[in-house]
Amino acid sequence: MAQPLGQTETRDWLETLRAFLHPRVVTMLFFGFSAGVPLLLIFSSLSLWLREAGIDRSTVTFFSWAALGYSFKFVWAPLIDRLPVPLLTRALGRRRAWILVAQAAIAVALLWMGSVDPAAGEPALLMMAAAAVMLGFSSATQDIVIDAYRIESAPLDLQALMSSTYIAGYRIGMLAAGAGALFLASHLGSTAAHYDYSAWRWTYYCMAGLMLVGMTTALIIDEPVVNRSHESRYGSRDFAGFLLLFLLAVAGFVASFWLSADWAAQAKRSLSASIGNRPLAGILVEGLRLTLGIAVAALLARIMLWSGWVNRSLVETTWIDPVRDFFNRYSTRIALLLLLLVGTYRISDIVLGVITNVFFQDMGFSKEEIATIVKTFGLFMTLAGGFLGGVLAARHGVMRILFLGAVLTVATNLLYLLLASAGHSIPLLYVVISADNLSAGLASAAFIAFLSGLTNTSFTAVQYAIFSSLMSLLPKIIGGYSGSMVDSIGYDRFFLFAALLGLPVLALIWLANRWLMARPDTKT
Repeated sequence: MAQPLGQTETRDWLETLRAFLHPRVVTMLFFGFSAGVPLLLIFSSLSLWLREAGIDRSTVTFFSWAALGYSFKFVWAPLIDRLPVPLLTRALGRRRAWILVAQAAIAVALLWMGSVDPAAGEPALLMMAAAAVMLGFSSATQDIVIDAYRIESAPLDLQALMSSTYIAGYRIGMLAAGAGALFLASHLGSTAAHYDYSAWRWTYYCMAGLMLVGMTTALIIDEPVVNRSHESRYGSRDFAGFLLLFLLAVAGFVASFWLSADWAAQAKRSLSASIGNRPLAGILVEGLRLTLGIAVAALLARIMLWSGWVNRSLVETTWIDPVRDFFNRYSTRIALLLLLLVGTYRISDIVLGVITNVFFQDMGFSKEEIATIVKTFGLFMTLAGGFLGGVLAARHGVMRILFLGAVLTVATNLLYLLLASAGHSIPLLYVVISADNLSAGLASAAFIAFLSGLTNTSFTAVQYAIFSSLMSLLPKIIGGYSGSMVDSIGYDRFFLFAALLGLPVLALIWLANRWLMARPDTKT
């Protein structure tokens, strides 16, 4: 029986450190690397490429929406959880097969992005956006399977340590895609003063080659042993209808966004003139479009169910049962509180992180300085934070370290106010990056262990995908307007706003821990 959240078993320090050498723990280092490579190639490295290509700041931050696939991965997580990959699943097992497919798709998306020059005009920019969306979708799919593999392959007492090594690998991958990409693009001849498309093209081609690390790992490891006898009652026709329902719902969602584009642009202008706040108007209109797209997708799915083309039992056990299980294991009150906590825990960090590279560039820091201090030095601070967070969570309990991480996130985000006032200050940049990355690593290790504890291994892929999707949905929607916010209110007020977003999280953690501790029968 798993321990309740908020409680922990005291472990010997030597025993805790020795557990880092467990094969499953070491495996997560390499999978973390594979998962960390794509992220910055959608966010910060891409933002610098676009800025050098002459793209304006507000458009650059809108590109962060290309990673919204991370926030909706719970929609197709059931497909990944249920559908076999022809030939590969029989040879490798379900988790390993899907990991390989996702990693191959990531490599293709990176090659596609490298083949497009964003400075060639609007058609090229749209093509770049499409490639970035594919990268986000493929990377989110990889995360779904790796998370499922991690939770299924080891007991709960190893999850905090697996989380910390995953974060270590993740940050090393981010270093390769962040500092590595910037150094390579600069070495090949692209600078803020002299844009060279070929430098960025070969940089992204090299990044695609890094996916071989994860693909090799997937071929070496063993498939986790999980009882899937409940799936035997469904045939290929059931899964074909299941896939058709998903594709039709996605088509409806995309069509609603495409057809409402002109209306949305006009609505943003009108609402912005009425309320005098362009970023807020954009968030409200895009939120409405998002709601409309979800409603259209849900309606089409309902029609498919009414038609009898889809096995209703398969849909219910795939999408409904994981949610029902979560609410059954916790009372409705606690379940809703936990979901609210999951959806807001990283809001301060993510909203600020979308624009940090652009901010550093605006403060006069060169690509080499950003790569050396922010990416390379920052990596070691993040690794130290992740290691510390994993060890402390294993010894003192996830909830305590979760609260500590939230406090440190708010405090360290305020340091950006000092840097905005000081401008180009190398010593202060070291201080800001040290504090920010150390706290981010600690908070991330505790948060991943927290999410793992909420997940029932009977519904691993779907439940964890729901939690991790909620984690990033609201922050990324708001973060997409960070460029517009800075244009409207300046960096000082924006950083203060980002820090204040983290204060309600402290109250949520305290309340969640209090309610959970009052339920000693709560199982993770």
